[in-house]
Amino acid sequence: ELAEREALFRSPKHPYTAALLASVPKPDPRLRGQRKPLPGEVANPAAPPTGCYFHPRCAFAVERCKVERPAWEQISPGHWVRCHRARELTLPGIETSSTVAPAAN
Repeated sequence: ELAEREALFRSPKHPYTAALLASVPKPDPRLRGQRKPLPGEVANPAAPPTGCYFHPRCAFAVERCKVERPAWEQISPGHWVRCHRARELTLPGIETSSTVAPAAN
């Protein structure tokens, strides 16, 4: 997935990107321990799976993901992704320092 930082963090379009963002440690102790590890094994780069490289670990994978490698698709201006389901999925993002309001004095 390729996008400007704000767009990528706020609204990821690939399940792998969303999983990476979900793995970012949370400074709030109440939020720690809520990470969900991805199931399965990391793909072997010397012998990647057919189709989408992430499909063995993707909760959203369908048959097409297993057999057809996704092409780059522009989802919005400057936001590119390789995911067959990118237009139909709504994935969680994270807030960044520029999207979080400053604390009141």
